[in-house]
Amino acid sequence: MEKEELKIVNKGLEDEMEISGYRLCRWKLALVGIGVLCTGGFLLLLLYWLPEWCVKGTCTRTSVRDAQVVLLQSTVSTLHPGRLTVLQGCSGLMQHKVQMYLTLILLYLYRKLFFGVNEIAVKVPSVFKLLIKEVLNPFYIFQLFSVILWSADEYYYYAVAIVFMSLISIATSLYTIKKQYIMLHDMVAAHSIVRVSVCRANNEIEETMSTDLVPGDVMIIPTNGIIMPCDAVLISGTCIVNESMLTGESVPVTKTNLPDPGHSVKREAGDSTYSTEEHKRHTLFCGTSVIQTRFYSGEQVKAVVVRTGFSTAKGQLVRSILYPKPTDFKLYRDAYLFLLCLVGVAGIGFVYSIVLSIINHVGVPAKTIIIESLDIITITVPPALPAAMTAGIVYAQRRLKRIGIFCISPQRINICGQINLVCFDKTGTLTEDGLDLWGIHRAEKGSFYLSEEKVCKEPLVKSQFVACMATCHSLTKIEGELSGDPLDLKMFEATGWILEEATEEETSLHDHIMPTVVRPPKQLLPKSEEELYDLSSSYEIGIVRQFPFSSALQRMTVVARLLGEKRMDAYLKGAPEVVTSLCRKETVPDDFSEVLENYTKQGFRVIALAHRRLESKLTWHKVQNINRDVIETNMEFLGLIVMQNKLKAETPGVLEDLRRANIRTVMVTGDNMLTAISVARDCGMILPEERVIIADAFPPRDGQAATINWRYADNPFLSPFCKLVTDLLEPRVQQQYHFAMNGKSFAVITEHFQDLLQKLVLHGTVFARMAPEQKTELVEALQSVDYFVGMCGDGANDCGALKRAHSGISLSELEASVASPFTSKTPNISCVPSLIREGRAALVTSFCVFKFMALYSIIQYISVTLLYSILSNLGDFQFLFIDIAIILVIVFTMSLNPAWKELVAQRPPSGLISGPLLFSVLTQILICLAFQTFSFLWVKRQSWYDTWTPILDACSMSSSHNVSFSEVYNETEDDDHNIRNYENTTLFFISSFQYLIVAIVFSKGKPFRQPTYSNCKCSFASYCMYVIVCVPFHWRMMMLFIMLANAAVSALVEVSVDLRGSRCLSWLCCRRNKTPKARYMHLAQELRVDPDWPPKPTTTTEAKTPPSPKNSSSHSLSSS
Repeated sequence: MEKEELKIVNKGLEDEMEISGYRLCRWKLALVGIGVLCTGGFLLLLLYWLPEWCVKGTCTRTSVRDAQVVLLQSTVSTLHPGRLTVLQGCSGLMQHKVQMYLTLILLYLYRKLFFGVNEIAVKVPSVFKLLIKEVLNPFYIFQLFSVILWSADEYYYYAVAIVFMSLISIATSLYTIKKQYIMLHDMVAAHSIVRVSVCRANNEIEETMSTDLVPGDVMIIPTNGIIMPCDAVLISGTCIVNESMLTGESVPVTKTNLPDPGHSVKREAGDSTYSTEEHKRHTLFCGTSVIQTRFYSGEQVKAVVVRTGFSTAKGQLVRSILYPKPTDFKLYRDAYLFLLCLVGVAGIGFVYSIVLSIINHVGVPAKTIIIESLDIITITVPPALPAAMTAGIVYAQRRLKRIGIFCISPQRINICGQINLVCFDKTGTLTEDGLDLWGIHRAEKGSFYLSEEKVCKEPLVKSQFVACMATCHSLTKIEGELSGDPLDLKMFEATGWILEEATEEETSLHDHIMPTVVRPPKQLLPKSEEELYDLSSSYEIGIVRQFPFSSALQRMTVVARLLGEKRMDAYLKGAPEVVTSLCRKETVPDDFSEVLENYTKQGFRVIALAHRRLESKLTWHKVQNINRDVIETNMEFLGLIVMQNKLKAETPGVLEDLRRANIRTVMVTGDNMLTAISVARDCGMILPEERVIIADAFPPRDGQAATINWRYADNPFLSPFCKLVTDLLEPRVQQQYHFAMNGKSFAVITEHFQDLLQKLVLHGTVFARMAPEQKTELVEALQSVDYFVGMCGDGANDCGALKRAHSGISLSELEASVASPFTSKTPNISCVPSLIREGRAALVTSFCVFKFMALYSIIQYISVTLLYSILSNLGDFQFLFIDIAIILVIVFTMSLNPAWKELVAQRPPSGLISGPLLFSVLTQILICLAFQTFSFLWVKRQSWYDTWTPILDACSMSSSHNVSFSEVYNETEDDDHNIRNYENTTLFFISSFQYLIVAIVFSKGKPFRQPTYSNCKCSFASYCMYVIVCVPFHWRMMMLFIMLANAAVSALVEVSVDLRGSRCLSWLCCRRNKTPKARYMHLAQELRVDPDWPPKPTTTTEAKTPPSPKNSSSHSLSSS
């Protein structure tokens, strides 16, 4: 059959996967069966470990429609194959039109069969299943092979010890996994199955279980609240929702009903299509808590079910926990390559031992030759490596928890050690959460008044400006306390007005939804007027309809009505640039831009207000279903609210620490650009002498190509003369500049100037007016030039960027936020350097442990290989002593070194396959080989040396109380393996100390970790490993001198490698002018010699050709 075109599932989403269909093939199954029999079941294990091979080895390719087995393969890894029914159960991921659901004519049973049960089922596997899965791990299979081999070679004690350790490891792992499954199951099961009311045909109300809900059902939200069992979009009424489970933000959110597109005057083709992201202010997400509802009399709050089961927001979250995205880090890739190298070394030893046994011992049983040869392989591949690598991460996780940083993805701790760029949100992250009202700047009839400090005063009570401040918000009362967005709270509190909400009893008495009412207190009303009583009782404004704040639209609107008035009013607040674009030009002051720029340059946050008197034909019913575009037009500009957002006290110091450590800092905010630039200067992100280049990009229009206008922001710290000199020197001083742009420009550049985007992000420091999805795009753009990106935000609008970054840290009060891998209880950015320091310490610890485990295997490999030359080997208790008393103690104590106290400019290497690290390992191998070989040969030249027997024991002249470990061993065991000899004793002594030497040499301290002597446990373990051996006293002293010489040479060589290793390797390899591997470093080199970069002020860059669908990413650029 023809090869079917590749199909994509979840296209454009984070879990995008390729899907291909297969049918079982009989002849392939027969061949695999024969192979399993011939390999003793090993082929079956291999196919279990590699499911992609299993599918392709037993099936033939077919269409997805006809498939018996489907293979889902992500961009980073291959998932386990699933049956086609599993894919059918995921069909709810598609986007649906609400109108389709309202007119759905499919039968209910068919819908339920199609979408499946509305349940996020986290099945807790049985202990037996978990045991089988754990035991079939390649590591434990290798250990099983080793234990069988050691038992065949009569190393019973060592084999029993390894079995005992493995059982403890398996039991611990099973307990941890089982506990995690139970915790996740309990978290999901709580409130996931509830009884709900569903509106059926003819408005009949049916009580049903939430598991029976399917997309298209109209459910009724109860007045006493509910934990949502599905994703549903409101079609009537209003809800107050706590979404902390999703965002980490405990501030309640107001959800309004989805507007009916049929009542919109301005209706576009795509307006009727429901989108979860675009309509999230109307969507009740699964797992979130509905606190309050506001409903009609006889017609309660209704919502249409749009997603169920694992397709919901909560389901996707649970799925990401069950099947986390694999961490693609160079360290782990290099670790596998390094293990392959050790396997190669083991292969050489295997062949060597076979050849040696055949040559030196004709007539030796083949069984003995095979066992001793295979023993080399078990020695070379360290069995304790996985546990040793995990120990450092576990210790780092504990240290992070002690300083208030919680981690839900431990593998990312190592990645934190490579971070060289951190993106920060502004409000709530760099600056204080709360905004203080600095003042207001009212406007009327196209001109500004003088700025005023207070709003709460008598002359302004009945002004439209104060009415806008008092009504245009999403505040609500929960248990008698005002709750909502901190900015809205500050604005409303500044007016001094009172907010009142109708009770459930009052609401049920009216046909219409009872509005929230705001009114001024009596003391603010004009006392000179005779109708004081009438005013105090009648001057109330009811909020009829809310259009909640949208990050994409950057504005919020409410429709309100003054008590006694027939016509309604629309009040609008938002970003000044957006608000003025919706106002009549004659109402916007001519000096608006100058006034706004003056405030934003000082770092103030500015919000614009507008008002419009609505037509009398707009009744209450029409307003409830009207589109906001109809309301938000022809507005009257009212003025500006100036808010002061102070820097957090810790911000400047932390950013200075990051700058000294050569870690770039970037600001990503939804605030005004000039405000963001001012804050960047205040906190030290942009230094006083550095210039800021603003990129204003415009999309194609009127047949002209997209353009970018470059302009330089004024620097308030430079005098006019300095500015003139800087302008002349700017082309030469290319390092001292920063790019700034807003979200609209970023979108244009991303779409039409992709080649220019990488150059801009190389020096881009301020990104303002960025929508949540644009923050994620920026993180991806930075990663595309090989930056290791960290993201620090408050967890509200930064969820996507926090997840996409290499290391996302959320400043949330919750102990663990699902929005990011790391969550800090400390509400400032001081956690960022701490996380990077711990990441560097954990990464260096991983290198140290891996190098030590590699050397441990090689040292033992050298000892056994030398002993094989005289047909000897290490004894059972000797292996046991090395692995238990030396290796395990060192491995689990050398990871205890805490992180260094401060960040340094130097960064640890990112992988094991790097010149200095390999050079360090190779030199230590050669040193250990040299000293062991020297000792092995020199002991034979001693005058007292002879073939060992109890009668010719060189220790027989010693005092009777000097009984050694070797003597005890010799008296209790038959010497079938020729263990009792002086070569064995010498190599055992030297190698035992070589383990300690390399452990100390590799356990580096400054600049990433505390010095080894600060780790009391490791120091104690290192100094308590002296072994008494049965050789003459002067030879013991000689071995002690050899050991000290070995330690001195190892330490000297390691220090030399650290100081001069990179330079020596570059000189040896003739790579002095090596091209940097990182893309951003390569770009920086190119831009240093580019005479046209950075762009000069007041110039324009445009795409030569208008963008086309087929070729919109490669445009040659020209400047004018």
